[in-house]
Amino acid sequence: MSKKIIISASLTGVLANRKQCPYIPYTPEEIAEEGRRAVEAGASILHIHARNPDGSPAYDIETYARIHEEVKKRNPDVMINYSTGAINLSKEERIHHITALKPDIAALNMGSMNYGIYSAKDKRFYHDFVFANPFHEIIFYLEKMKEVGTRPEMEVFDNGHINNALPLIDMGLLEAPYNFSFVMGVLGGIPHSTANILHQSRSVPEGSDWQVIGIGRKQWASLAVSITLGGNIRAGLEDNFYLPEGEMAKSNGELIAAAAKLTRMLGQEVATIAEAREMMKIPLKD
Repeated sequence: MSKKIIISASLTGVLANRKQCPYIPYTPEEIAEEGRRAVEAGASILHIHARNPDGSPAYDIETYARIHEEVKKRNPDVMINYSTGAINLSKEERIHHITALKPDIAALNMGSMNYGIYSAKDKRFYHDFVFANPFHEIIFYLEKMKEVGTRPEMEVFDNGHINNALPLIDMGLLEAPYNFSFVMGVLGGIPHSTANILHQSRSVPEGSDWQVIGIGRKQWASLAVSITLGGNIRAGLEDNFYLPEGEMAKSNGELIAAAAKLTRMLGQEVATIAEAREMMKIPLKD
């Protein structure tokens, strides 16, 4: 394989907190510093959720604008990918930071699903949500993204979510290259396995790029499968706190460095930001 591997960094997420991992960034400055460390380690894309100073999720445009400014101050060329995932928000609130800031990429959940975190030790659920993403709302988000030139990153939590893209392609709301993310290991979605990644990689429509997002400590095995199959990869404190050897990472930079090392160990090269932009056909905006 000659294709270079694009690495995304998921810097903070929405659920993880400092009781679980003391290195989770909250403020715009902290998020931007973690982004700098990730880029220096090999990331071309920064996937970002906004946080309030107390660590709770933030959805206001002002917080995202401060993050945007701080990230671009440190890494003006990096591709920024903001989340649109949320519960109990209107569809307008879920997209307003995208239309205001016009990032290169925006993550878009491609179907409704149960989302749970279960403790086998305690025999209880710690999180029990329903992510509602009906087609009419997905269409609304795609229309808004298209208006501002933002590329949708289609996050698929199960194989049926891949097929949800087909009518949207037929409607002209999605244009190649299509960007899919296979989210592995969320309870309610598809579990980690080589067979599942192989099946999903064969299910995407022609003209697609894809990456694997591995949740939890099984992440590293799934990322290795993705690299071997020519897919891209994501790592970061949103997805998994732990390095391959089992030690808790002290920054997103450490996790991205491990992902880059894994890529090279498997005989592949890590794409630079410029190369990733060319591969994804996302030119740097003025």
